[in-house]
Amino acid sequence: MKYMFTYDLMESARNTNEWLGATARAMASYPAFAMSMNPMLPMMAAWGEVTERTFSRMIAKPDWGIRSIVGPDGQDHLVDVNQVVEKPFGNLIQFFVRRRPPMARKVLLVAPMSGHYATLLRSTVASLLPDADVFVTDWHNARDIPVSAGKFDVEDYTLYLAEFMKFMGPETHVIAVCQPVPLTLAATAYLAGQDPDAQPRSMTLIGGPVDPDAAATEVTDFGRRITMGQLEHLAIQRVGFQHKGAGRLVYPGLLQLQSFITMNAERHGKAFSEQIFRVSRGESSDHDAHNRFYDEYLAVMDMTAEFYLSTVERIFKNREIATNSFVVAGKTVDMGAITKVAVMTVEGANDDISAPGQCVAALNLLTGLPDAKKAQHLEPGAGHYGIFAGKSWRLNIRPLVLNFIDANSGGASGKKAKIALASSQ
Repeated sequence: MKYMFTYDLMESARNTNEWLGATARAMASYPAFAMSMNPMLPMMAAWGEVTERTFSRMIAKPDWGIRSIVGPDGQDHLVDVNQVVEKPFGNLIQFFVRRRPPMARKVLLVAPMSGHYATLLRSTVASLLPDADVFVTDWHNARDIPVSAGKFDVEDYTLYLAEFMKFMGPETHVIAVCQPVPLTLAATAYLAGQDPDAQPRSMTLIGGPVDPDAAATEVTDFGRRITMGQLEHLAIQRVGFQHKGAGRLVYPGLLQLQSFITMNAERHGKAFSEQIFRVSRGESSDHDAHNRFYDEYLAVMDMTAEFYLSTVERIFKNREIATNSFVVAGKTVDMGAITKVAVMTVEGANDDISAPGQCVAALNLLTGLPDAKKAQHLEPGAGHYGIFAGKSWRLNIRPLVLNFIDANSGGASGKKAKIALASSQ
C-alpha cells in the first residue's frame, strides 16, 4: 500500500536508534570494563542512556502526573482524571478534585492537536486546578483509530468543540491554546447561530493563528511556498500494520517532531550534548530539567491526513477564519453572530510560532460584540511556550485570565471582579 512502507521504515529507524542506545549503555556499563579506567566508557554509557530515552519517548503517551492539590483548608485533595464525553477521535476529560464542592469557575481548556498530546498543558492544568473546575480536550493518536471510524477534518474538530461546550453548559469559560484558537472561535460562532443558549460565558484565546497573514513566521512562509499536492506527497503516509489504525492516512508525529527540532536545531543539539556530559559526571536524574522537558516535547502523535491538510489549506492558505467565510456542516459560520461571549486574546511579543497580530485579529471579526466585552494582552519578552506554561503564564497571564473570567461570570463574584479590574486601571 502506498506510503505504508515509508511509515514502517521511519518507525524502524526510530526503533534501531533506541536499540543502539540501549546496547551502548549496557556494553559500556559492563563491570569488567571498569578495570580499564578508559574515560570514554562513561561517555559511551551516557550517550547510550540519553539516546535510548530520547527515542523511546517518541512513541509513549505521557501521564498527566497530577496526583493531588492543596486545598484552601491546607489539606491535600486527590485528583482523578475522568472521561466525561468519549468520542472516536478525542475525549472530554475532567480533573475531578475529591472532597471539594463545585467551584465557581468552570474552565474548558482546549488543547492543541498539532503533534503533541494534551499533556503538553500539564503545568497549565495544575496551575488552574486550585481555583477552578478544569476540563480538557484529550485528542487521540490517529494511528490507534481504526479506518472504520471515518474521517476527521477541521469541520469535525469544530463540531467536537461545539458538542463539548454544549455538554458543559453556558457557565463555561473556554481557554484555547495555539492551534485550536481559530476553530474554537468558529465553534462558538456555530453555537451562536444554532444554539445561542449553549454559548460559553467567555473565551480566552492564547497565541493562535486566527489570521496567519497578520504577521509572517516560518510556519506561514512554509504554508505559502508549498502547494497542497506537494504537501500531500511529502507529508502524508499510511499507518503500518502493527497499529490499530493500519492503512489510515496520517501526518506522522515523527515528521512533525523533525520540523520542530529543525526550527531550533542548534539549541536542541546543545541541550542534548550538555545532558550527555551531565550523565557521564553523574549529575543528572530521572526528573531533572532536561528530562522533564524532553519527555513531553519528544512524545508525539499522528494527525489524520484530512485534518492536517484541511488546516493548511483552509486556515493558512485560504484564510477562511480570517475572512469570515468558514463553513461547517454546510453552514457558513458568521463570527459576527457572537454578541454576548466575552473574548480576550493573549500574545507573546517573541512568539515565533504564532506571531503578535495573528491572534488579536479575532477581535476585529467580532463585529457584533461590544467593545466592553473585548480585551487583549501582549506579554513582553514571552515566547510561544511561555504564554501558556512558562514564567510569563505563572506570573502575569494566569492572574489576568482568572480576573477576566471573574469579570464575566455574572452574579456577585463577577461584579466584585469588575470593580477590582476597574480600580486597577
